[in-house]
Amino acid sequence: MNWLGQILGSEWHISPAGGATGDAYFATHNDQKLFLKRNTSPFLAVLSAEGIVPKLVWTKRMENGDVITAQHWLSGRELKPKDMNDRPVAEQLRKIHTSKELLDMLKRLEKHSLDPASILKHLKQSIFKEQIDSRDVTRAIQYLEKHVEAVQFEDKVVCHCDLNHNNWLLTDENQLYLIDWDGAMIADPAIDLGPLLYHYVEEKNWESWLSMYGAPLTDNLRKRMAWYVLAETVSFVVWHKRKGNEKAQQEVQAELSALLQRLNIH
Repeated sequence: MNWLGQILGSEWHISPAGGATGDAYFATHNDQKLFLKRNTSPFLAVLSAEGIVPKLVWTKRMENGDVITAQHWLSGRELKPKDMNDRPVAEQLRKIHTSKELLDMLKRLEKHSLDPASILKHLKQSIFKEQIDSRDVTRAIQYLEKHVEAVQFEDKVVCHCDLNHNNWLLTDENQLYLIDWDGAMIADPAIDLGPLLYHYVEEKNWESWLSMYGAPLTDNLRKRMAWYVLAETVSFVVWHKRKGNEKAQQEVQAELSALLQRLNIH
């Protein structure tokens, strides 16, 4: 962390912030608190300007080419699963999905659109590579193949692609932010809506939640959400197998079995 000390000065206290990459840090000095990250996408500036992530304070380029960003480190809490039912989540997601500024920036960064066929192709390759032999995985793939054409959707938007409740920050001032944008893609909004509704909202409340979001619950949306939730669950099976997380893999396979039953897929 010497490079951070060079930027901030010795009076700052710097500590790792965790995360998958190990490139995130907290820095404190008196009453000032910053969240620092190395080589964050330029997308962060637009997210900050749109009020979707905590405000970007500064960006600095190091001699070695690394770019360091500093955001306000805000006091608050992660959302609880029950909070995902609430209007602020629906409205913030709607804001993201309808933002032309976010979409234009991802296009400038040459992010390619995700489509069901490419997701399915990648899934099948991963299953073969990891040598996963599971009847439920096979049934899921057969369903995804059968419906891949029916879930094509042209109006692609910016999607976060990991709307876990832990990625939502509610500040002490009651401001809601969505963080951890490393996996953002241009895709069908159902790739966000499906996992959120299936994992957090009772099905009887989907229509009212979607009315807060600003979309009707059509048969087509139901099909697309089911397709993406199923694809995501299979991808988690593959991921845990690749990582050697046997217990977690078994848990996700149990989730997959329950999902197949819920979707009436035999």
